[in-house]
Amino acid sequence: MANEEKDAAAAPKKSKKLLMIIVLAVVMLGAGGAGTYFLFLKGDAAEAKEEPVKGAVVMLENPLTINLAKGHYLKMGFALQMTEEAGEEEINTAEAINLAIDQYTGMEIGELETDKGREAAKKELLEKIEKAYNVDDKHLVMGLYFTSFVTQ
Repeated sequence: MANEEKDAAAAPKKSKKLLMIIVLAVVMLGAGGAGTYFLFLKGDAAEAKEEPVKGAVVMLENPLTINLAKGHYLKMGFALQMTEEAGEEEINTAEAINLAIDQYTGMEIGELETDKGREAAKKELLEKIEKAYNVDDKHLVMGLYFTSFVTQ
């Protein structure tokens, strides 16, 4: 009888241990599967999204003269690389000009004298222009080219 009581007492402990091991194994497999999905499969879906196709290039007629900090100025001209999705319609560049003026007004000349600073400011301006010219989920602008860039 004493042996039967020991076996009965040992059985629930082993059962709980076995249950814990199974639960941990399932959780670890689930976490591994989720990690695989987010690292590999979800990345493929993002890469599958096609890049826009280049369309027409829209040039600004006149270069802009923009006041920088401490009496310096910037004279710049730029063009917008439109997407094929934009079509052949003529676009109003007034908003892009306004965004450029807002972006560069008051900047330190030192920020614009380095390639890194100039590229950072250009990237920020491009993001603002892309957002402004994104109409009805149509991606109209995809690039920005400086045609002149002079600081003094």
